[in-house]
Amino acid sequence: MTENTGVRHGGAPGPRGRTKIADVVVEKIAGMAARDVRGVYALGSGFARSMGSVRERVPGAGGGKSVTRGVSVEVGEQQAAIDLEIVVDYGVSLTDVAGEVRENVISAVERMAGRDVVEVNIRVSDVQLPDEEDEEEERQRIR
Repeated sequence: MTENTGVRHGGAPGPRGRTKIADVVVEKIAGMAARDVRGVYALGSGFARSMGSVRERVPGAGGGKSVTRGVSVEVGEQQAAIDLEIVVDYGVSLTDVAGEVRENVISAVERMAGRDVVEVNIRVSDVQLPDEEDEEEERQRIR
């Protein structure tokens, strides 16, 4: 968990308390911001997505998609570094999508968490092909 000291206009810490922001909060902000970009199919590697899909079907296993899958952060008192693993839709420019993800994540984290984002490293781990989408839906219906 990181700590952000309230600062008054003079630059000295305020006497009214401190604000602490957990790393998972920054992970969630970054994950949501990355998913908002057109061309991002999913976050995380194929294996992580498969395990998450299995977990989502188990009752009481904290259902719903994990917003932090494919996201890791290092958060300090004033700065943050973010690593993302993404799967991109087939046919889009990988470099354009990565650039848009980087800009969106930086903007969201700096605005919402008040941390200076020093880097956003992006690893494109897969490309989602149009026919793979149909196969995945079929496998889910068969089970």
